[in-house]
Amino acid sequence: MRLKKLVIILAATLGSSLLAGQVMAHEYDIADLHITHPWSRALPPVAKTGAAYLTIVNRGEQADRLLEVTTPVAGHAELHEHIHQDGLMKMQQIETMALPAGSSVSFKPGSYHIMLFDLKQPLVAGQQFPLTLHFEQAGELEVDISVQQDAPLDAQAGAAEHQHH
Repeated sequence: MRLKKLVIILAATLGSSLLAGQVMAHEYDIADLHITHPWSRALPPVAKTGAAYLTIVNRGEQADRLLEVTTPVAGHAELHEHIHQDGLMKMQQIETMALPAGSSVSFKPGSYHIMLFDLKQPLVAGQQFPLTLHFEQAGELEVDISVQQDAPLDAQAGAAEHQHH
């Protein structure tokens, strides 16, 4: 009986360590850019649009630009922002995202975000999908977007996420 208890404790500890490693590994670097916690919200299977979020930190002394994003799970993806116009919040496409030296840009609900149009598969909680970021200076970087049921705590400070376009 004691051995069984030890095995359970060991398995739980190992599982927690692996999970912590996955959370820690959810960061990416290319050149002077550091990308953290790419995620998307789970959607009903009939949804045709979705959004992806992440934070990009430019640790360098030179500016860069995010030129575009691509993913095999959507017909196309676009960079978007929320703006206040005539007392209303609305979304609009932006051509590129400036990444000034020594600064960070957060893509989060109610702010900058990556719109995913013509979804080719459902965004299911617990799954991941690839998204490629195309930078002017740093080149291309593929990140894994974690699909989550709820927004992470740091993103909940943003406005409510949109579900339409």
